[in-house]
Amino acid sequence: MLEIKNLVKRYGNFVAVDHLCLTIPDNSIFGFVGPNGAGKTTTLRIMAGLLKATEGSIWMGDVDMTKNPTALKSKIGYMPDFFGVYDNLKVTEYMDFYAGTYEIPYKDRSALIDNLLEIVDLTHKKNDYVDVLSRGMKQRLCLARALIHDPKLLILDEPASGLDPRARLEMKEILKQLQVMGKTIAISSHILPELAEMCTEIGIINHGILAAQGTVQEIMHQLTKKRLIYIQPLGGAAAVEKAANFLRQLPAVGEITENTNDILFDFQEDEQTLAGILKQLIDAGIMVTSFHEKEGNLEEIFMQVTGGAGQ
Repeated sequence: MLEIKNLVKRYGNFVAVDHLCLTIPDNSIFGFVGPNGAGKTTTLRIMAGLLKATEGSIWMGDVDMTKNPTALKSKIGYMPDFFGVYDNLKVTEYMDFYAGTYEIPYKDRSALIDNLLEIVDLTHKKNDYVDVLSRGMKQRLCLARALIHDPKLLILDEPASGLDPRARLEMKEILKQLQVMGKTIAISSHILPELAEMCTEIGIINHGILAAQGTVQEIMHQLTKKRLIYIQPLGGAAAVEKAANFLRQLPAVGEITENTNDILFDFQEDEQTLAGILKQLIDAGIMVTSFHEKEGNLEEIFMQVTGGAGQ
């Protein structure tokens, strides 16, 4: 588990990170969300040992990373938002160079590089020069580079920046595969819908402060203090009206919104009560084709938490 405790980063009178506290569970994909200048990249760079914190600490297990950055860099793989590659090298030469910087024995490098290129789907490009790769392929190559020393924690700052939809999908699938392999991933991104799909938890940072943390649904509940239930009765507008009139008689049902083919209602009770509502609808002869909690929208949450600040 990674734990950030009262992290502060000041540049003169400007406070980039303001007593930030959050926890990233092991084997999770944690998404950092926030407007430009909110402190996301600064936090990630402190986690990677590239910046020194003004105050506070970052713990991995029982070790304070802010006091032992060199010792812990072997456990961290960092991929910045902007990075350089050595264009006059082939893909395998590029990977071999970084394997050497981590003192990986030469006899072990070939198999290791082949395995990593397979993970990021670049095996077919292993003998190509880096400068002929597409941007998406270069992003995946840099991810492979970050994995060369088998780090426990991956820190990725905008890994899908500038990628087309197909390349973003490929990157997302690779990150999910790495989570299955046991990696803990901290990721910053401006592509909120994809971040919501990918991450097990989200942390929204605003003005250097953690404004909210949890799953998208948990944050939505924290903000609204209620759940929104979606129902689609079978039979069009007449069935919707009948179902809505029935629901208004139930004390556990809050505000109801009727649409042409469906209903939304506020709900604050437990799962057993919710299941009972569905049973009562069916017992009343109201056929239901869909009955579920409406998922939270990360973009709506982001605008609410940050007060509409731009990304």
